[in-house]
Amino acid sequence: MVWVVFNVAIALVLMQLGVFKALEQVLGLYSNVAIAWVGAIVADLVINKPLGLSPPGIEFKRAHLYDINPVGVGSMLIASILSITAFTGLFGPMAQAFSSFIALITAFICAPAIAYATKGRYYLARKPDASLNAAAEHRCVICEKSYEREDMALCPAYRGNICSLCCSLDARCHDACKPGASLREQTNAALAKLLPTALSSRLDSRLGHYLLLLTIVTSVITGALALIWMQESAAVVTDAALIDALGSGFLKLYAVLIVIAAVLCWWLVLNGESRRVAQEESNRQTSLLMREIDAHRKTDIELQAAKLAAERANLAKSRYVTGISHELRTPLNSILGYAEMLQHDPSIPVARRDAVAVIRRSGDHLLSLVDGLLDIAKIESGKLALEVDELRFPEFLAQTVGMFRLAAHNKGIAFVYDEQGKVPAVVRADKKRLGQILINIVGNAVKFTEAGGVTFRLRWRGDIASFEVRDSGIGIPPDEIDRIFQPFERGSQASASGETGTGLGLTIAKMLTSLMGGEMTVDSTPGTGSRFEIRLFLPEVREPRAALPTTLPDIGGYAGPRRRILVVDNEAVDRRFLINVLEPLGFEMFEAASGIEALRLVPHVHPDLVLLDIGMPGIDGWETARLLRVNQEQNGHPHLPIIVISADAFEAGRTAAAGIAPRDYLVKPVGVATLLGRIRVALGLVWIAGPVVNDGDDEALPDHLAQPLRELGALGHVRGILDKLDEIDRIDSRYHRQTGRLRASVKAFQLADYLRALGAEAK
Repeated sequence: MVWVVFNVAIALVLMQLGVFKALEQVLGLYSNVAIAWVGAIVADLVINKPLGLSPPGIEFKRAHLYDINPVGVGSMLIASILSITAFTGLFGPMAQAFSSFIALITAFICAPAIAYATKGRYYLARKPDASLNAAAEHRCVICEKSYEREDMALCPAYRGNICSLCCSLDARCHDACKPGASLREQTNAALAKLLPTALSSRLDSRLGHYLLLLTIVTSVITGALALIWMQESAAVVTDAALIDALGSGFLKLYAVLIVIAAVLCWWLVLNGESRRVAQEESNRQTSLLMREIDAHRKTDIELQAAKLAAERANLAKSRYVTGISHELRTPLNSILGYAEMLQHDPSIPVARRDAVAVIRRSGDHLLSLVDGLLDIAKIESGKLALEVDELRFPEFLAQTVGMFRLAAHNKGIAFVYDEQGKVPAVVRADKKRLGQILINIVGNAVKFTEAGGVTFRLRWRGDIASFEVRDSGIGIPPDEIDRIFQPFERGSQASASGETGTGLGLTIAKMLTSLMGGEMTVDSTPGTGSRFEIRLFLPEVREPRAALPTTLPDIGGYAGPRRRILVVDNEAVDRRFLINVLEPLGFEMFEAASGIEALRLVPHVHPDLVLLDIGMPGIDGWETARLLRVNQEQNGHPHLPIIVISADAFEAGRTAAAGIAPRDYLVKPVGVATLLGRIRVALGLVWIAGPVVNDGDDEALPDHLAQPLRELGALGHVRGILDKLDEIDRIDSRYHRQTGRLRASVKAFQLADYLRALGAEAK
């Protein structure tokens, strides 16, 4: 009941106030505008399109439309003005009654007429985008949703496809996709056609925009108030006093609205200009930012290209270092191997032994240079692996200190070794790499100290070892401390001192310290000396393994049956060196120059051990080893031991598909003791110290075999003796012990011992 009473009361109030009459007048006025609008649309669809005055399709995307199309807007305005004028009664009661029909007919006439006059050019501001393919859906760059092709347009402002909704809501692009199609540009173009050039150019200014906007707003206010005045004055046409009062009120209202409109128009112009300037500045900053991004992109591309070039150069350098290492290690294997054999040969005179020692030291120095280059290449490529094992720390330090104490004594300077606190008996460390670090640092201190001395101090606490090396040498300038750790760089003081060097020692020491997780610091004063401190993690081993012997005794042979060894290497010099080392010890030696030759030879000789090179023509050593293992397994033979002896140090530590352990990979030049140690483990041998003696189980050489050997020995024909011994081994393997001893004496050029052995054994 309350709701009913409330609504009835509101209806009575509205009736008394005459609101319904006002609504009737307003709706009647609006109906003319609505009919003019609908009439313009219908005329375009049913007249213009069939006649070809407008495009055949219906385009609704804002990106393809002019802001104002004279066909629709013009016909609607003309029809609205005529119908509203007729609705007010200016054309008589008949026209007033048919004002709606006037709007419809006018729209139907004006729409095709304007389309014909403008030739339909204001329907589409741009052609359809050919870049949009016939895919089912396209993704909007703003809302990131997928839409059909008909709902998408190419936006140059956002550089991608944009949907019609995002295009309609966008306010920052300023219709960059359709130049000349915005309302402002259309207005300026129309004014340029209708007005003189001087006047139209002045209108395209702040004041011109203000006057134009004020004229439009004033016209709208004037028209609206005129319509209201006509309606109200018609209702009170009999009362002159009321008409005067109403006219005075309307005039005052009109004046106030004009003043307010003038202020608002000026504010709108300033606000629009401010937004335009801000947008232009934003566009300028965006353009600068995009150019900067493009510049950064180009810089990044150049940086990536430079990085790739540097990586290629570094790879080329690594390949070059690897190749040089391989080419140098191959001859060094023979040089150092034969030098070691000759140095321990008692038949060599003392003077010649000194010369052999010089050869060996020179070879070792060259090998250290090759190892230094290779270590740098390995560290840079991330292929250097630490071989951490138990290290007898006091013995290791004693050897290092003894080496440099002697060098310092020969140079006439003091060398002080100071152990502070407890030093563990055994630690876990890479002996080779730790030795490289200390030898390089302490060796430099001794080398560049001419007076005073060098102090080598060790502090070990909490599994952290601190090595301090202090000298009173030439020192290092502060600006060169970082540079001396670069490869092949030597400080100015070092160059001026005249000391030779490659500039790799400190580089390797620094890299190895970092690789081992340690830290190296340097303090130096030119002319006073330098102080290097190295901190490394060297944990103590509480329960170490039993110590293994570090040197092998003099070996004359081995116990047990004779073993066969196959040497596979494409270098004849290296094959001959291994045969010369192992054959005097009683091994039966065979050789192959390639992997294919080795595969063919194995089924005939059945070797107990294979010494294999990696870099060979045809198939390499890894593939050869794999095929050897496969063949052995297929034939039901036990596992064939293989020891790799290669000049390719980069492959060291790699576990191959053939099952060769890293410990069985020996890098040339290989020491004789190291080689014999690996052979002993691989074959389970027991060495026999000293010269091999006949244990009574071997067959003595018959006279018909010994007599030719005695004759060749009397002539001193070493090559003939060796060939004859090889022939005896091929005829009958029972005499391999005797031929082995005789061959060892001949190769050592001990012909007197050779002839005595033949005389004692001849029957």
